[in-house]
Amino acid sequence: MYTSLPNILTYTRIASIPVVAGLIFLGDPLGSWLAFSVYTYACITDFFDGYLARAWHQQSSLGRFLDPIADKLLIAGVLFALLGADRITGLQIIPAGIILGREILVSGLREFLMELRIGMPVSQLSKWKTTLQMLALGFLLVGPNGPEFWSVPTLDIGIYGLWAAAILTLVTGYDYLHAGLKHIAETDHAPAGRHPEHDETEESGQK
Repeated sequence: MYTSLPNILTYTRIASIPVVAGLIFLGDPLGSWLAFSVYTYACITDFFDGYLARAWHQQSSLGRFLDPIADKLLIAGVLFALLGADRITGLQIIPAGIILGREILVSGLREFLMELRIGMPVSQLSKWKTTLQMLALGFLLVGPNGPEFWSVPTLDIGIYGLWAAAILTLVTGYDYLHAGLKHIAETDHAPAGRHPEHDETEESGQK
């Protein structure tokens, strides 16, 4: 399973992160377009690794472990590259910080809930957030080298998209935090050595 195509796609997505970060400093316009091309490949693999794993019944523990890590590394790596290339400056650092903070928060919650054997389903709004976030970062990678859309420069579209993604990030981050804190409170008030979700599992098994 380590060498299955879905896992290989995940490996290449991780490997593409330093490539994207390096290409953006190659010089415009070639560097930005090459960085955008590799980034686009990484975003495509984000869809196909999970789709193929389900379609071909090649889901594995390694894939479930690496896939969310690859996604977060890609987002963080591109954001830091954009900061270094001065595509994100001034107040634009605020939405970038919100997005990074949310990724760290959700990772921590998922790790905690995993210990309790509680799943954390992805909401539809969170999927929209991810799509908008990927598009915004793509526009920012192209930067001033892209065409205008309805008289709006490519870089400005990326900035507006980054702010919109940050707003959705706050909403979805709150939802995850609220659900996580609820489970934490239930765990703290459960009798010693028992967890509420374990009780539910036992009751379900007795039916």
